Amino acid sequence: MSAETRTKRITIPDIRGRKGGEPIVALTSISAQTAKLLDDHVDLMLVGDSLGMVFYGMDSTIGVSLEMMIAHGRAVTRGSKKACVIVDMPFGSYQESPAQAFRNAALVMGETRCQGIKLEGGEEMAETVRFLTERGVPVMGHVGLMPQSVNRLGGFRAQGRTEESAAKIVADAKAIAEAGAFSVVVEGVIEPLGRTITDAIDVPTIGIGASPACDGQILVTEDVIGLFDEFTPKFAKRFANIGVMIAKAAAEYASDVRARRFPAKEHCYGFSAKDGGKASKKRAAG
Repeated sequence: MSAETRTKRITIPDIRGRKGGEPIVALTSISAQTAKLLDDHVDLMLVGDSLGMVFYGMDSTIGVSLEMMIAHGRAVTRGSKKACVIVDMPFGSYQESPAQAFRNAALVMGETRCQGIKLEGGEEMAETVRFLTERGVPVMGHVGLMPQSVNRLGGFRAQGRTEESAAKIVADAKAIAEAGAFSVVVEGVIEPLGRTITDAIDVPTIGIGASPACDGQILVTEDVIGLFDEFTPKFAKRFANIGVMIAKAAAEYASDVRARRFPAKEHCYGFSAKDGGKASKKRAAG
């Protein structure tokens, strides 16, 4: 395939340039196969630390390691050709200092070949965002409901319900955008606040439980396809129910095995459908 016909991957400037334009379509992805299936339909794939819950069965994202993110990030970049791929920085990998954040972000980008990283936090992380972006690491911010702060927040609760809380989240988004983030995820806030933040910053907002006024939307793919049923967030819409299909297929398989209907002759080596198995019998006898 020539360089002219090779699929061009969506870049960070492409995403940054979508402010106020066609909505950015984003989904999470944690495997090469999922990445292949999503690639023609999304602008951005996030290798989210939500994988701790939807893949590893954790009760939060706190236990996700850098090694996990790198392994899944590699798979997603291998499986995709077009979408911009961003990898979450897990809890504890960037909060200590800007220098720590750079070392780990550089490791993630070098090992996975992703286009950028995402980190959570507002004004307190602005220095780190500036440090990273000045050194060539594209950063997606994340404000509002921040899953890595679930213990401090007391659970997965909508944010911005009071004037004080709303003002803090707006200030967080502004600080991250001004520090150089190319976009900001706004999660779990009351709808008017999502609109306010979108109007207040000059980089795209990507909403998840925020507002249709955001410059883009993201959901966890396992929520979208019905593959995670521990709980369903209010903001998630289920477009398919793959979990039920998997359970049904497993039940039918189990039934066929127990009844010795599977494997049938056509699933076995040495059997020819044309000769009814005669050739196989002759070879065995000879």
